Amino acid sequence: MSADLAPDASSAPALEVIGLQTRFGTHVVHDNLNLSVRRGEVLGLVGASGSGKSVLFNTILGLLNPTAGDVRLLGERAGADGEARREAVKSRIGVLFQGGALFSALSVRDNVAAPLREHTGLSSAMMARLADAKIALVGLEAYAGDLFPADLSGGMRKRVGLARALALDPELLFLDEPTAGLDPISAAAFDNLILELKAALDLTVVMITHDLDSLYAITDRVAVIAEKHIVACAPVAELETSNHPWIQAYFHGPRGRAAERAATSALKGAR
Repeated sequence: MSADLAPDASSAPALEVIGLQTRFGTHVVHDNLNLSVRRGEVLGLVGASGSGKSVLFNTILGLLNPTAGDVRLLGERAGADGEARREAVKSRIGVLFQGGALFSALSVRDNVAAPLREHTGLSSAMMARLADAKIALVGLEAYAGDLFPADLSGGMRKRVGLARALALDPELLFLDEPTAGLDPISAAAFDNLILELKAALDLTVVMITHDLDSLYAITDRVAVIAEKHIVACAPVAELETSNHPWIQAYFHGPRGRAAERAATSALKGAR
C-alpha cells in the first residue's frame, strides 16, 4: 500500500494537519501545529491577527509549502506525487476566498463554470447548464448568470463565489471570512445557507471567521490558533469555560457576550 494513502481513506478525517511547521526565514509562524477535522462537521478557525490563520489556510490548500509536517485532505496527502493525484484531490474540495475573488471580465455564469472548464471535458452547453444550477442552489435568481461582478452587491458576490466553490460537487468546503463586509441580516442569511447546503450536500466545512454570531450559530467546533499552534478545538460552549487568556478575552468580551445572548435567544425561539 502506498504511504501516501491512509489505511481507509473513506473513514479518515476530512482534514488532518500533522506536526506542521511554517517558517519564513527566522520567523516561525506555526510550530508543531496539529488539527483534525471530522467528516460532516462545520469547524471554525479563529485567532488573533497575525496568528497564522491565512498562512495555515494557504498551506492546507497547497499554495504554500510547509517547512515540516504533513497535510492530508480526505485521506490523501495534499502534496501527493503525480499531477493526476493532485488534481483528483483538488477536484474534491471547494474554496470561497474572502471577497469572492471573482474574475471581473467574466459573467457570473462563466465565473461559476470556471472549475468545470479546468477539470472536466464537458461541452460548453452542459457547463452553462450546471453553472445555472449552482447559481440557483445558492439562492440567486436566474438572471444573475448574465451579470458581471461589477453589477453585484457584496452579498451576491459571496453567493456567486460559493456557487463556484460548489461547481465540482466537493466533499470539503473551505470558507475564508464568508460573512465579512455583510450587514447583520445578510450575514445571518448566509450562515443559514451554509447550514442548508451542508445538510443537503453532505459537506464538511472549514471556515476562517471573526464573526462571533457565525461561530455560535453554525459551528460544531472551533479551533483556536495561538502561540504558533492549536491551543484548543472544541464546541463554543466548552471554549467559554477555557482559562486561556486569549480565549477568555475573545468569547467573554462585549461582542462575545452579545453573540452568546443572541444564540441563546434563537435557541429558545426554536423550541
